[in-house]
Amino acid sequence: MKAALAFCMMVGAALAPALAHDGVVHKNAEEAARHRAATAKPLPPLALPTTLPFDVGGPFDLVDHHGQPRSQVDPDGRYQLLFFGYANCPSICAVAMPLMADVTTTLAGQGIAVRPVMITVDPKRDQVGNMAEPLGALHPDFVGLTGSPEALQVAYDAYRVEIEHVFDDPEYGAVFSHGSHVYLLDASGEVLTLLPPILDAARVSQIVANYAQNS
Repeated sequence: MKAALAFCMMVGAALAPALAHDGVVHKNAEEAARHRAATAKPLPPLALPTTLPFDVGGPFDLVDHHGQPRSQVDPDGRYQLLFFGYANCPSICAVAMPLMADVTTTLAGQGIAVRPVMITVDPKRDQVGNMAEPLGALHPDFVGLTGSPEALQVAYDAYRVEIEHVFDDPEYGAVFSHGSHVYLLDASGEVLTLLPPILDAARVSQIVANYAQNS
């Protein structure tokens, strides 16, 4: 119950600004995204994409929230927005994961298929069968991945994610520190760039589109 309440608070706080802005209240996130796209000022153009100056990423073998095997390769050939977090995280996840959902919706309107993916850093609570509802509340295409401690550690190491159990909050339960960047992967699972969640959805969408159109 506490975890569910925590996630509801997280989603509510994250979605409220997106559904009400510029004096307009929207019915849903899709309508809000369309309005933002129609009223947004043009962003400065981006240079052609470059490769990362360091190695990060690699293969992993996990299971999704339906219990199906899943690797770093997207089964439908989509670009991927990958984040390491947990479903009831009260801090950075509440920014990064709604951002990923907004970007996915925005790019779908441009004909660019993207899949938002979360690899859990809290496998005791994020398990097969209980991630679908909270992640689906953000976006119906959101995928949650988990696995054995050994399989998850392979992913953490590959993406240089350090995780620490910071403390136990009486309301939220275990609170972790973990990586904050969103990784942009192509369909084969290669990391193209890292996206800090301090960027807004319009800029992140522009960056992803730049890679999709020029890679």
